Amino acid sequence: MTPTLVRQHQPHTGPATRVDLCARARDWSEIQERMLVPLYETVYERLEVGTGTRLLGLGCGAGLALLMAASRGAAVTGVEAASPERLSLARERLLPEPPGTHARADTRLLSRLPGGPGEADTPPYNLVTAFEPIGSPAGAEEGLAGTLAAAVPQVGRGTPVVLAGWGPPERCATSAALRVATRLAEPLRVPGSRWRPALRDDLEEVAQRAGLRPDGSGRVACPFGYADLGSAVRGLLSTGIFDAAITAAGQEQVDKELAEALHPHQRRDGTIWMPNVFRYLIARTA
Repeated sequence: MTPTLVRQHQPHTGPATRVDLCARARDWSEIQERMLVPLYETVYERLEVGTGTRLLGLGCGAGLALLMAASRGAAVTGVEAASPERLSLARERLLPEPPGTHARADTRLLSRLPGGPGEADTPPYNLVTAFEPIGSPAGAEEGLAGTLAAAVPQVGRGTPVVLAGWGPPERCATSAALRVATRLAEPLRVPGSRWRPALRDDLEEVAQRAGLRPDGSGRVACPFGYADLGSAVRGLLSTGIFDAAITAAGQEQVDKELAEALHPHQRRDGTIWMPNVFRYLIARTA
């Protein structure tokens, strides 16, 4: 091992980096969230999302996928338990003040699963989506399976439940940049918020744990494109995948190595372009 690599893997001993969660949520909504628009569009087209759809979006982030479904006439409920900052941005997008015409009156954005007291008369959902890619962060699969199982009583029999994940690493140019997160976090084995390459049966295994029946799948090209290197770094950091690496190695080291990993994908005009393939699974409730 060279001296340079030793320095890169030494524990971070300086002051703990304080992440501006509001700024990160803004970066997610303004830069990164749109990268999965082809996935959202493909799923909505395949399942004919429209005025008859009652959609429950788990891990709805800043609400872009919900906004797209609402624009098709769907009634949407979003749940974002992990990031109050993203949930606040989703409310700005979907619940304008004073009330306007951008969302149906029955749009709801929540920090926990619906179904509490007083909601017994709510019509069941007929579509559930969990668009956050499985594998980012690594180890979140069990929690997602539990959330899906808890949501099942609120949906009708045979309701489609959509899961998403990264495609094969060799078809995802962003994999090289995401490996920086795993490598820098590894020396201290910091739990959570890391990325791992997709496994062949990831989506099916989560569906099985949740008691769902697989009923079709597909692949979608979702290239990650950024205006410049700085935007690319901010966008990828907003995913949370690099949090453990920042804890282990420090913000400066993560920024440096992430920029180096992105450099091969920078075009002459300064833009960053990384082709990726994402996979989705449609499973159904029993």
